[in-house]
Amino acid sequence: MARRFLKTFCFLFLPLLLSGCGQREPISKTGFYFDTIITVTLYDSSKTAELEHCFALADTYEQYFSAERPDSDVSKINAAGGTPVSVHDETIELLQKGIDYSELSGGRFDITVGRLTDLWDFHAEHPAVPDETALREAVSTIDYRQIKISGNEVTLQNPDAAIDLGGIAKGYIADRMKAYLKSEGITSGLINLGGNVLAIGEKPDGSSYRIAIQKPFGASGEGIAALEIKDDAVVSSGTYERYFTANGKQYHHILDASTGYPCENGLCSVSIICKNSADADGLSTTCFLLGAEKGMELIESLDDTEAVFITDNNDILCSSGMDGRLDVF
Repeated sequence: MARRFLKTFCFLFLPLLLSGCGQREPISKTGFYFDTIITVTLYDSSKTAELEHCFALADTYEQYFSAERPDSDVSKINAAGGTPVSVHDETIELLQKGIDYSELSGGRFDITVGRLTDLWDFHAEHPAVPDETALREAVSTIDYRQIKISGNEVTLQNPDAAIDLGGIAKGYIADRMKAYLKSEGITSGLINLGGNVLAIGEKPDGSSYRIAIQKPFGASGEGIAALEIKDDAVVSSGTYERYFTANGKQYHHILDASTGYPCENGLCSVSIICKNSADADGLSTTCFLLGAEKGMELIESLDDTEAVFITDNNDILCSSGMDGRLDVF
């Protein structure tokens, strides 16, 4: 089964491709990593080597973070039986970010959810609700405080637990791609990791990138609203891309670590807008799990961070800084 690297295709990015006198021709490349489609667009046709390097980075980080690769850092930690494992600097950085969001959410978001996510196979030909006893056993292994980091050594003190970085990895990778591209002098572009959208600066003509938010359970590519961004990240967590129905009840992939079952709180989607994609990634899941009231309280307490919540009835709730920024269809 594929791990939770596939967040959802929650966004349809709509860059206006520029051409003509005085404007730079865009170049774009698409690949498949982390069980999702990655597309990078740069507004400078001379930057082909830099574009290729972004996909080399994606391959490297897949080797570090994917629990589906037996030789990855994460797989080695999960298989170590509670003994220390030496990992790469980037894995330490991402684990610490995941621990920070686990703490921020009071454990609602928890990166030791791997045993639980393994039970819910949304990619199966005939997905089914896991056995209740198995769910209870998996829930008992979830506790981010069991992760101990000392230098580059990681110990998962509960040998029955498993780390799953799918709730934050793609955002981290997008940030690393952007940092690399900016270091190479690139000032305009879009990074899209399966719907995790990260803008590099603004378009060459100084205009914003227009990002459409997917309408929950609408047709593929059908938007419910749109916003314009410059140099920002936009990431969403939603119930409508990975789900199945059993005995008349719908089950989606955003799991409540306290019960083992999909979270039920009246929300259908949470979209986060901020500067860093890793933060947007972690916050989108965290806020969904916290629910509309507590999730919005968290967003309002953070600087330079905005949110769009969509309820089961397609009602749209926005943070205070979104006034005038959202175009509802």
